[in-house]
Amino acid sequence: MSLAPLNNLSPRDALAADAKSLNALKYQSGQQTPAAIQEAAKQLESLFMRELIKSMREATMKSGMLDSAQGDLGQDLLDQQFATQMSGRPGGLSDLIAQQLTRQSAAAAPQVSTHKATAVQANATPSATNKSPASLKQSGFVQQHDAVAKRVAQDSGIPAAYMIGQAGHETGWGQREIKMKDGTPSFNLFAMKAGANWKGKVAEVTTTEYVNGVPQQTTARFRAYDSYEASFKDYARMISQSPRYAKAREQTGSAYAYASGLQQAGYATDPDYANKLSRAINSALNLQRALG
Repeated sequence: MSLAPLNNLSPRDALAADAKSLNALKYQSGQQTPAAIQEAAKQLESLFMRELIKSMREATMKSGMLDSAQGDLGQDLLDQQFATQMSGRPGGLSDLIAQQLTRQSAAAAPQVSTHKATAVQANATPSATNKSPASLKQSGFVQQHDAVAKRVAQDSGIPAAYMIGQAGHETGWGQREIKMKDGTPSFNLFAMKAGANWKGKVAEVTTTEYVNGVPQQTTARFRAYDSYEASFKDYARMISQSPRYAKAREQTGSAYAYASGLQQAGYATDPDYANKLSRAINSALNLQRALG
């Protein structure tokens, strides 16, 4: 068997000479290509063969007067070259190592694929994975109005999620907003009626009112604004200043208590209004937390 020159080591020879190259070997085997896995297997076999030869030599050879550091170095280099040339043979240990590395790569592949798919979905829509269309609709509505609601909340003391939840309930989370006659938005998110004292724009629409607990269709006049922010501000002003809603203002620590206060004050005629509104408020609270 001829030996390669000691000063002209291949990458596999260099690995056999330096066990610290194992980090590079781990990276190479992680590339998951057949060529990379096969080469990594050869290198691992070379390391194993080197240690085996070294152990056999130390067990059979006795130290003598001619032993020296230079001699040990030469013998070690010779062991390295023997190990390199003996590794990678067909049917040898490297084939078994390659099979094991291939199985590990196959097991890890679905995890990488799932992670990439999840990342793409997360970039497209926050928290969109496994969510129903209704949940996505609510999430989009909260995102759309969150900043304005928080600004109004600072001045009024009414929690932003309470206002967003009520706006979501009144408009079907943006799907049933009150429109003007020409189809343009009225920006009225809270079904605020246009009473005798209202001097602004008006939208007349057919709505459902409950009379003695029985739903009836009727035409009503609603306030119209130039922006959603104006709608939030008008709602907060009414709740904050009207003695009618004083009890509700005192119950902002509980979504259900706040909703019950509004119902008792006559904000809506639906006998189940407090239950429906409190559920919408809790949904807005949860979505705000999820969206950060």
